[in-house]
This record gives sequence, C-alpha cells and structure tokens, in this order.
Amino acid sequence: MLDKVVTVAVTGASGSPYFIQLLHSLLASKAKVNLLLSNAAKEVIKTELNLKLPAADNELKDFFLDYFSGSFSPNQYDNSSQLKIYGKEEWSSPVASGSNPASAMVVCPCSMGTLSAIAQGASNNLIERAADVMLKERRQLILLTREMPFSSIHLENMLKLSRIGVTIMPASPGFYQQPETISDLVNFVVARILDHLDIEQGLIPRWGKG
Repeated sequence: MLDKVVTVAVTGASGSPYFIQLLHSLLASKAKVNLLLSNAAKEVIKTELNLKLPAADNELKDFFLDYFSGSFSPNQYDNSSQLKIYGKEEWSSPVASGSNPASAMVVCPCSMGTLSAIAQGASNNLIERAADVMLKERRQLILLTREMPFSSIHLENMLKLSRIGVTIMPASPGFYQQPETISDLVNFVVARILDHLDIEQGLIPRWGKG
C-alpha cells in the first residue's frame, strides 16, 4: 500500500550519491516519491556520477526506473505510480499546494542558495514553493545541507529554520562504524534521513547492536 508520500528535491550542491541512495531506498520502501530536480542538480549529477540525465523532465522517470531496474525484483515496487517527476515551473503539481501536501520533504543535497530562499519564504521555483508549503502546513522538512565552511549567513538561516521545526541535517557521516567504502559513508547519512522519515532501513547497524 502506497501511503507514505515524500517529496525529494535535488539542488546544485555537491552530494549526488546521497540523492541516488535516498531515492533507491524510498522506492524500495514502497513510498511514493515526488521528485524535483534543479538544472544545477542535473549538472552536478553528471559531474559526480557520470550520469547524463535527459533534458526533458518527462523522460526522467523512465531514466531513473531503468537505472534502478537491476536492483529491484520485478514485483518489488509499482513503477507506474510510485515515482512522479515535476518540472521547476510545474505549478499545477500537487507539491505546489497546501491542499495536497506530501507527508514529508527532503532537500538532498541542499545548496546554500536554496537554504536562503526557503528561510526567506521565496517561491521562485517549484522546489522553493514545495518547501514553503511544508512550512505553512507544518509538515516535516529535512534539509541535507552541503557546504564547507559555513558562513555566518548560512548559520543564521539554519538557525532561523531550525527554530520553526525544520530538521537541519549536514551531510556529515560518522566513522565509528569503520567504513570501508564511499558507499558506507553515503549509507550512514541516508540511513539517518530514513530514520527521521520513520522508514525502516537496513543500510547500517544501529549503535550498540554491532
């Protein structure tokens, strides 16, 4: 039953592997995903993962489902309804209105420009509008921030959002599990996101359980 609806927004910050693993995990969990990608995100994904995404938004769904096809059993997820992709100015999409909000939204990764826009209540594109909807409807909003170092402006924006209930989650993997691969580090961060979304995950063992 597809009852968990998560909006995933991808911006131009570094961190494409986090997004790919998060999307894979959400689809595997049977969650319904509304996916929003900025133009900058597409360029970063190409640079970091050597994945050249289709220019047309209506071709992205088939691209991602094909990309993940080898890691799912044929009946593991309903690719006809689980994944929906919306363009940056698709204002008729459900994520643009408080009358049809998602259960939660994750910006993964979140650039400092997007962080600033969300903190100021801007709605210049669908990512910013979707985040604004989550705020006004008091729904869960998680920002996987990715920058180093943070300026005082970045920190002030994070504090402002944190005070109104936004979860600020820097992409800072732990090392106490003795990671051996980049995937181990990615999985650590994505597992924490899934924990906050209350979605079961088997990416990493929990503390104290070995």
